[in-house]
Amino acid sequence: MSEYTYIAPCHFGLEAVLKREIEGIGYKIVRVEDGRVFFSGNEYAAAFANICLRSAERILLLAGEFTARSFDALYDETKKIAWEEFLPKNAKFWVTKASSVRSKLCSPSDIQSVMKKAMVDRMGEHYGMRRFPEDGPAYPLRVSIKKDVVTAAFDTTGTSLHKRGYRVSPVIAPISETLAAALIELTPWHPDRVLVDPFCGSGTIPIEAAMMARNIAPGAKRSFLAENWSSILAAESWEKARGRAAEGVREISKDDVDIQGFDIDPLAVRYARENAREAGVLDLIHFQTRDVAKLSHPKKYGFIITNPPYGERLEDKAALPALYETIGRAYAGLDSWSMYLITSYEDAERYIGRRADKNRKIYNGMLKTYFYQYLGPKPPRREKKTEQRQSEE
Repeated sequence: MSEYTYIAPCHFGLEAVLKREIEGIGYKIVRVEDGRVFFSGNEYAAAFANICLRSAERILLLAGEFTARSFDALYDETKKIAWEEFLPKNAKFWVTKASSVRSKLCSPSDIQSVMKKAMVDRMGEHYGMRRFPEDGPAYPLRVSIKKDVVTAAFDTTGTSLHKRGYRVSPVIAPISETLAAALIELTPWHPDRVLVDPFCGSGTIPIEAAMMARNIAPGAKRSFLAENWSSILAAESWEKARGRAAEGVREISKDDVDIQGFDIDPLAVRYARENAREAGVLDLIHFQTRDVAKLSHPKKYGFIITNPPYGERLEDKAALPALYETIGRAYAGLDSWSMYLITSYEDAERYIGRRADKNRKIYNGMLKTYFYQYLGPKPPRREKKTEQRQSEE
C-alpha cells in the first residue's frame, strides 16, 4: 500500500484533542498547526479516519506543498505535482476552495483558476489530451496559502464530518457534533460518571457522549466522497474500516450509564429523542423537559457539560444575567460536581458567581467562545472500586 500524508482540520483551539484521537487510532503525527493536524498513513487510513475520528471536520489527502510568491510561481510549482498519480483521465477535478493568510497571493478566484490551468496542462501532457471529459468521480482540491506556503489537498470526505447521519430533526443545532465530541473529550468524564446537559436542545452533547460510551464510530452511518476513488483508494479499505468499527461497539445498557439531557422547550426534547433513536443510543439517555432552575441529582461527582444560550440576538442579551445566575445557583446545589460550559458570553463567570478553574478559548466558526471549566473533586478510590464491583454484578 502507498503511504500518504493526510490533513485533518478542526476547530481552532482543539488541535490537541484531535492529535490524541489520531494517535489513538494508530497513526503517526507529522505536525500540528493552527486548526489542522497532519498525519501519515496508507490508503486504509483515509477510510478509518473518516469513519472513526470524532473531532475532525474532514480528512484531506495531501497532494503537494510548495512556496509561491507570484502567480507564475504558483503555476510552475502546481504543474510539477504528479496529478496523474491521483487523477484518472475522466476525473472531475477543480479547486473547490482557496484561502490565503499573510501571503503575497491573496485572490482566491485567481488562485483557483491558475492552479486549475496548471493541473489541466500537466494532465494533458501525461495523457496526450487537450480536453478532459470530467464525467467521472469528483476530486475537489482544497488549497490554503499561509506565509506564501501553498498546501494543496484533495477532500476525501465530501459533506463535513459533523454530519454524522443521525440528525433527523429540523431544529438548528447551536453546536456541531464535532465540537460537542471534542468538548466531552476535553473533560475527564467517563461513562461510569453522571453526565447532565441542562440545555440539550436537539441532544447533541448527550448523544455524542452516549456514542462514546457505546464506542459507536461517528461516521458509521454515512458515506464519503472518496469511496469512488478507485484510482487511489481500494473499495476493500472502506469495507474493512466499517467492519473494524462495528466490531468495536460495546454492548452496554442503561444500567451502565447515567446520561441526561434537559431542555425547557418540549419540542426540542422531542427532536432530541428522535435524533438519539437514529444514532442508536436512545436507550442510554434520559431526556426530560425541565428548567435549569430545577436541576438536581442525588449522586455525587457528576458532570454538567453544556452549551447554554449566548444571547447572539440583541433582544436576548437582557435575559443573560438572570440565566447565568440561575446556572450558578443550580451548580452550587450539586455536591462535588464538575461543570464545563461553552459560551461567547463574556460576563458568564460574573453572573455564575465564581471564576472558572480553567478557561479555554475555542473558535466556533468565526465566533470566539470560552470553555469555562469548574473542577469538582475526584471520587475517593474506594468509591470507584465499589462502583466497578456493582457494574460487574
